[in-house]
Amino acid sequence: MIEILSINPVLLLFITAALGYAIGRIRIKGASLGVAAVLFVGLFIGSFSPELRVPDFAFTFGLAVFVYTIGLTSGAGFFASFTRKGLRDNLFIVAMLVIATAIVWAGAIALNLKSTIATGVFAGSLTTTPALAAVIETVRQHASPEMVDALISEPVVGYSATYPMGVLGPIFAIMAMSALLRINYRKEAEKLSSFRLVDQEIYNVTVEVTQPEYVGTPLRELMRSNSWNVVFGRMAHDDQVSLADGNTILQLGDLVSVIGAPDDVDNVVSALGTPSQLHLDLDRSKYDFRRIFVSRTEIAGRTIAELSLPHEYDAIITRVRRGDIDFVATGATVLELGDRVRVVASREHMKDVSDFFGDSYKELSEIDLLSFGLGMSLGLLLGLIPIPLPGGIRITLGAAGGPLIVALILGAIRRTGPIVWTIPYSANLTLRQLGLIMLLATIGLKSGYTFVSTFAGGGGWSIMLAGAVVSISVPLIALYVGYKFLQIPFGMLTGMVAALHTQPAVLGFASEQSEDEAPNLGWALAYPISLIGKIVLAQVLLALLSRSGG
Repeated sequence: MIEILSINPVLLLFITAALGYAIGRIRIKGASLGVAAVLFVGLFIGSFSPELRVPDFAFTFGLAVFVYTIGLTSGAGFFASFTRKGLRDNLFIVAMLVIATAIVWAGAIALNLKSTIATGVFAGSLTTTPALAAVIETVRQHASPEMVDALISEPVVGYSATYPMGVLGPIFAIMAMSALLRINYRKEAEKLSSFRLVDQEIYNVTVEVTQPEYVGTPLRELMRSNSWNVVFGRMAHDDQVSLADGNTILQLGDLVSVIGAPDDVDNVVSALGTPSQLHLDLDRSKYDFRRIFVSRTEIAGRTIAELSLPHEYDAIITRVRRGDIDFVATGATVLELGDRVRVVASREHMKDVSDFFGDSYKELSEIDLLSFGLGMSLGLLLGLIPIPLPGGIRITLGAAGGPLIVALILGAIRRTGPIVWTIPYSANLTLRQLGLIMLLATIGLKSGYTFVSTFAGGGGWSIMLAGAVVSISVPLIALYVGYKFLQIPFGMLTGMVAALHTQPAVLGFASEQSEDEAPNLGWALAYPISLIGKIVLAQVLLALLSRSGG
């Protein structure tokens, strides 16, 4: 069987993925490993033979697709986060990396590890190949010719022995801290309400205007001056029903429908007047409503205000459903391919409105290979560009950093002329899942034999001990300090921990646990500074230990 699988890597890949996915769905006391079980199955199967592995192409492809689709989804939130607490959060990641460096330094002295092996431990326990490559290049430049081959193998030993725990450690830390802190992921995601990570409770109340101070002023001005986060729907004036828009001026006795989250609606209703027994939203004599898919590329990436629906079609959008999330629509809401908008429009214009948005589920199942191919190409090309660092070191962002950075930018700008960079929500999730499974399977299969043989040989126990301390203690510290003292929502914090280890497998596990986009937001925020920080600190660690005689 081993021989069959070793010469059929595609079969090996899919067997690993299928078994892992099946095991990941098993729940014990309400908890499950989810898609991360693919990694464990890969480690188990790979432990039988070093020949049980798949080509590096599968790893690179899965990694690039996974981070690119995350970047497209997280781009707008990533740049918006810097207007909030992004700088503080990035400094927090740097502080955690400094702590990791100090732990490895202390462990190297206590266990009498060579400086080259210790820096390999640093790179492996934080699963960062670029840091390992930078260390090897530094050793190559400074070692004598007769010692080069021996010395450059030492960081690889430290890296290989600690890499598996670098993946498993943060997963264990997330499981432990979420249980210890009794995390409710939905409540945590509600702290990030501006990013629309959880479904909103939305209801509709008809209010009778009785307060004279709100009469005579356009609704647009009232909403701006009072910070009302609601949508106004139908209104009745002198028994004539119409749709309210920003230019609508209320009069005493008018009835107007207010739509939004309960607290927001109650605030507006109490300000304008009193709730009415009439429900304008149930009056379908002139205006009707329906859910419509946004499938036209010309619509994607544009705000609702730019569409001028009240003037063109006598219609308004009251709410948007993106994936499984409903939220109130505002003029500043940017529509994406795959959104389902709830439109209120006059009966004679409803078909025209439907045609305007496209309303084609079939089109949403397709991927624009032009924009996807261009974006991926730009990301991979960026990943190839060498970046100089102090000390003559040159690094590349690789298949993880390049596509992620390009995707963050493209996800934020959404479209360039006729090219829509974003991908329909359902297609994005499918690609992301495919990339992650390929990534997890290849990591597990590649690391399994080394992991088991190192234990069996007995010679790598001190190395693995040092790596295990870093891999478990650093994420535990990060999760506790970030949650308790910095008040970072736990779901977002797990994504930051995944970025701290530059480990998509941990991100996949975190996303399975939270069941929302909060970990992806944390990953996108912290990944760039984490990658660069580890490359620099690996060189610092090598220099410190070398000078101390290690």
